[in-house]
Amino acid sequence: MRRLVLLGVVMAVVLSGCGSGGDRTGPTGDTGPSGAAGPGAGGSLLAFSGTTIDGKPFDGKSLAGKPAVLWFWAPWCPVCLQQAPGVRAAVEQYGDRVTIVGVAGLDKAAAMPEFVRLAKVESITNLSDEAGAVWKHFGITSQSTFVLLDAAGQPTGRGVLSADQVPGKVKELLDAP
Repeated sequence: MRRLVLLGVVMAVVLSGCGSGGDRTGPTGDTGPSGAAGPGAGGSLLAFSGTTIDGKPFDGKSLAGKPAVLWFWAPWCPVCLQQAPGVRAAVEQYGDRVTIVGVAGLDKAAAMPEFVRLAKVESITNLSDEAGAVWKHFGITSQSTFVLLDAAGQPTGRGVLSADQVPGKVKELLDAP
């Protein structure tokens, strides 16, 4: 009986681990039944503020007028680290036409710069969201979630993407009418 309980606990931990949860999109990148990815009825997704990992203020309204990708990551998340090459590739290919912002959470602010260094994503703005305010604003419940926004700040997709999928999803965002 004890082994069965232990096995159950181990399985629960594995199943609730990095990159899992309700923020996955289907193959089309849809956001689920409601299509909502934000602060509730009537609220603007770009009406948020934060602080970069180097302590500078960030206003979500600065994203207006250009498509944007928000990448919600955690410093201890191996899936997030594996996604970094895809984020870098998207920046190299489309960085002049899309804004990509990392939103770090689920840990202390002191752990976030080391992830940025290891992931080699210094070229993008990375927010320190230790309190989880930006995560909550976008309805994010698990790390390694991407939210794609059109130039008007409307969500066009959200979910977990592999490194190989990131550049393609950014291209789709840019090619959308």
